[in-house]
Amino acid sequence: MDEETERLDALTQQAGRWLALSAAPAERHTTAVVAGPYDRVAWRDVYAQSAALRELSAQLLTRHAHAPDLLADVFLCAYQAAPRLRDRTVMAPSHLVHHQVVTALTQSPDFAALHRETAGDAYAAAMAVLAQASALRGLLERSREARERTGRADRARQETEAAAAAVGEALRQAAEEADEQGEVPAPAATAVCRAAEAAREAEESARREDGAAAQAMAAAVPGIRSAARNAASAAAEAVRQEAALMRAWGVDAGETERMPFAERARLAERLRSGRLARWAELIGRFRQMAAGERARKVEHATGELVGVTLGDDLSRVIPSELAVLGVPELRAVFAARYAAGELMLYDSRGEQGTGKGAVIACVDTSHSMYAEGPGGVTREAWSKACALALLDQARHAGRDFVGILFSAADKLQVFRFPGDRPAPVSDVLDFAETFLGGGTDFQRPLGTAAKILEEEFDTASRARGDIVLITDDACEVSENWTRLWNEIKRRLDFRLFGIAIATPDTATASGSVLESLCDNLRTVDDLTDVHTTADLFRVI
Repeated sequence: MDEETERLDALTQQAGRWLALSAAPAERHTTAVVAGPYDRVAWRDVYAQSAALRELSAQLLTRHAHAPDLLADVFLCAYQAAPRLRDRTVMAPSHLVHHQVVTALTQSPDFAALHRETAGDAYAAAMAVLAQASALRGLLERSREARERTGRADRARQETEAAAAAVGEALRQAAEEADEQGEVPAPAATAVCRAAEAAREAEESARREDGAAAQAMAAAVPGIRSAARNAASAAAEAVRQEAALMRAWGVDAGETERMPFAERARLAERLRSGRLARWAELIGRFRQMAAGERARKVEHATGELVGVTLGDDLSRVIPSELAVLGVPELRAVFAARYAAGELMLYDSRGEQGTGKGAVIACVDTSHSMYAEGPGGVTREAWSKACALALLDQARHAGRDFVGILFSAADKLQVFRFPGDRPAPVSDVLDFAETFLGGGTDFQRPLGTAAKILEEEFDTASRARGDIVLITDDACEVSENWTRLWNEIKRRLDFRLFGIAIATPDTATASGSVLESLCDNLRTVDDLTDVHTTADLFRVI
């Protein structure tokens, strides 16, 4: 083989490794979380719909050129059911900080609790990202040197690839200038050698930058881990609070997942900032208590004692029966009579939970209901929480629910929730947040409630409705109105339960008017106790 051919072969051999690099450069990823097309679409959709996410991205861009990629990674590790991270060796150096951030996030103690609330829920995952905004800002600030170093390493890698491509181009030019014997002109051969030398220098520079970046990253890791733990904790708490808020208001997870992003965001904001937002926990406790009372399935509420009967209800055993237990020789006799249902019990005339008509809550919203009671709970908050639990009670039984807010005779508002269809959350909130103010009048709200039950009886033949009057005041009713009230009450066979919220000016809040009107009246003076009306939920 002649000298010229050997020179071309030598040039090709010398440039071989650079040719391989330029032909198939190693793939470098800019996302740390492996994501399929549907996951990426979920992120793009939620980003497009959330002005808060776009604003956060713009803020972080002032600190980090690749902030949108970082937010996508944080979102995906919260959204995916089983997030999987790429090997850090296939990451673009400029994005290694992202990999460390999501690694620290997924390994933090609070991540499991966060992930239970956010997996598969794009809105909740986006909220988790926003909840970590402060921590992400601090994290980017503390990792500035590491990010700068990894950025330099990334540029050095790109320069190495460009230099490798230049070697390939120089060799291609040399091959075109070679004659039939493979003799390459000296200038073309020199260009190949110089390109190869430049590629070697670029590679060495990239190696140095990689080493410096690795050292900077190692120094930043403890701070990133600490910030990630704080971020995960903050996000978990924010997501937990919103989930608890939704549950307190009776909004189930399936309902929120079907909502468009913007509608759900507006609902969450309304729940957080609405009139009764601070009493969400009270509303939730009322609903839980009512659910517990339903589960007890008690047939009779405590009422008037009318005699003695036989049975096995230990809560109503008369004292002389219990005295038998004090004589060891008679305990077996007691056990046998208990098993046979032959113990002597107090017989009471209790309320029967057999109502079929609508459940109607007449809620006083006069000025005095805005006053705070013990524990800082307002009478309005307590009464609305009780009414919302009655709404749950009605829906559980498939009964219509009507909320009547009243104050003075000229102020009344009616909210209807048919039992055969879902209750729109917005309508429930409108009912809960409406406050009329003014004085107190019983005749119009009770008359409206009776008219609703009469219409229901005439159209659907349903009787035995239940009206619950919640008020902190007593007012007079006319004799003629009382006569008409008693007539329609006998005809429709409905019940009127009264809840009188005691005021500082009264020993009891019942009063003669309420006592004469109500079939079952109780007085409430501790607004922190939801169990004062427990028996009400056993009989409605």
